[in-house]
Amino acid sequence: MPPVTPASPLAAATSARAVPASVHTLPAARRLLAVLVVVPLLAALALWAFAWPATRTAPRDLPLGVAGPAVAAAPLEQRLAAHEGAFEIHRYADEAGARAAVQNREVYGAVVVTPQGPRLLTASAASPLVAQLLTQAVAAQAPPAGPPVTVVDVVPAPATDARGAGFGASVLPLALAGVAAGALVCLAGLRGGRAVAAVLGAAALVGLTGAALAHSWLGVITGNWWAGAGVLALTVAAVAAGVAGLHALLGTPGIGLGAALIVLLGNPFSGAAGAPQLLPEPAGLIGQWLPPGAGASLLRSVSFFDGAGAARPALVLSLWVVLGVTALVFAGRRGRVPSGIDAPAVVPAG
Repeated sequence: MPPVTPASPLAAATSARAVPASVHTLPAARRLLAVLVVVPLLAALALWAFAWPATRTAPRDLPLGVAGPAVAAAPLEQRLAAHEGAFEIHRYADEAGARAAVQNREVYGAVVVTPQGPRLLTASAASPLVAQLLTQAVAAQAPPAGPPVTVVDVVPAPATDARGAGFGASVLPLALAGVAAGALVCLAGLRGGRAVAAVLGAAALVGLTGAALAHSWLGVITGNWWAGAGVLALTVAAVAAGVAGLHALLGTPGIGLGAALIVLLGNPFSGAAGAPQLLPEPAGLIGQWLPPGAGASLLRSVSFFDGAGAARPALVLSLWVVLGVTALVFAGRRGRVPSGIDAPAVVPAG
């Protein structure tokens, strides 16, 4: 049998040229097709998620109180109820009960019927947009020949952010910081306890930095400084733990899924610029189960309402943290190598 000689470089090149060109261009064509399909889909999703709620803003079962004698308050209550699905009416015996309900975040405002005319109690700290909307709605229901509606802002927004623009704009940076922290933990190859420490440590530092900017410098939030920093840190921790936990369970696609949930849905569905009850359903409901919406609600409660209404959003954020940390610990015990890090190459001997 004649000896087998290695193929010459010329023969190898000739053999490579003999392979059909379609074999070499197929992967590139698939990548090009993926770009042409995925990018428009992401643009359409982002446009829908941000523009749809903004163009459909209207009160939907917005909690509103009515106080005063039943005989005098009944006609006003009926006129407000005529706006089907707009308001969720709560009855109170007097102004003191209605004021307490506004301060406890049970209602966004309350109309008190008095002999001198209707008095509207609002809380611009809960939402300047809702306070303005209620003022217009109640003024439209007042008799034309009657006295003008008196507006009392029970819990006013900070003078440095009277329109709430700064508060609403603070949601996206927190979401981006959380996504970045979770993604960097994954791409750095941290697992188990180190991943958990990195997530919580980064969240704590972001909370302190955010409080220094939003509370001490800009005056967007008020109340206890450390409580505000804690809410900011908890919000970032919920996002970061959620993204890192999804990566631990799903690999690299988990980062994209987490970023899409937080940025494309959580941010526009948060209701931070107005109120969840102003968003079309189910956007308002979904937003309160995602960290940006829950974080904004908790921050309002802690900053302006002495913690009233803080239990539910705090529970939602804590649930995200617990689930994310559990996934990280579970993946660390299994010794899984995150797919964002290349495993060491095995070089055959010889």
